[in-house]
Amino acid sequence: MFDHLSVGVADLDRSLALYDAALAPLGIVRLWKTARAAGYGPPGFTGEAPFALVVPREGIAAPSSAFHLAFAASTREAVDGFHAGAVAAGAADDGPPGIRESYDPGYYAAFVVDFDGNRLEAVLHE
Repeated sequence: MFDHLSVGVADLDRSLALYDAALAPLGIVRLWKTARAAGYGPPGFTGEAPFALVVPREGIAAPSSAFHLAFAASTREAVDGFHAGAVAAGAADDGPPGIRESYDPGYYAAFVVDFDGNRLEAVLHE
């Protein structure tokens, strides 16, 4: 459905440390970096990066309070690693790894909030 997604951040280098740590357990790596943006995707991916961090040209674009981005995980360990890596890099814990029965009996997920207020999730549908 989507080709690619970009998220605005205020401090690219600080955000890169967080996203590198959070996304590596999910098999997502940084593909490129410029002065005001960086792209992520599977190792060896070519073309437009599926996910990018971008410093807005004019001012800071505040995230919507409803913004939520869920990354697919292939194992519970990947969800756990996403959460641990993000929190160790400074993200706020917004829900530790675990089953979310209210969503689905096989919904294993973890939630964090990045430095700019973006709510992120890693999820495994068992």
